[in-house]
Amino acid sequence: MQFCVECGSMMHTAGDTWVCRSCANEEPRDSQAETAMATRDVQRDDGAPAVADATQGTTETMQEPCPADDCDSDRAYYEMMPKPGGSYEVRLFTCVECGHKWRES
Repeated sequence: MQFCVECGSMMHTAGDTWVCRSCANEEPRDSQAETAMATRDVQRDDGAPAVADATQGTTETMQEPCPADDCDSDRAYYEMMPKPGGSYEVRLFTCVECGHKWRES
């Protein structure tokens, strides 16, 4: 994917040039740079990124019962994390007693 240096819009190819969809700016194609670009078909999914417990190590907890069968704690550290696509956030919890992790969306 190539973006126009003039207006920032996405460009498309036309032969040996990139052409801006908005302002008609043209730039020569660079085959070496295009070879280094990854397409969605070859991208690797390494799983979910590691998430740090934002409130762990602090005194900031909330009343939330632990869903673990062998734990009766009602306090958890929590973190708000945007859901992919940005439609809303997910709350990630970690039990202060047993360390069990769960989420609420």
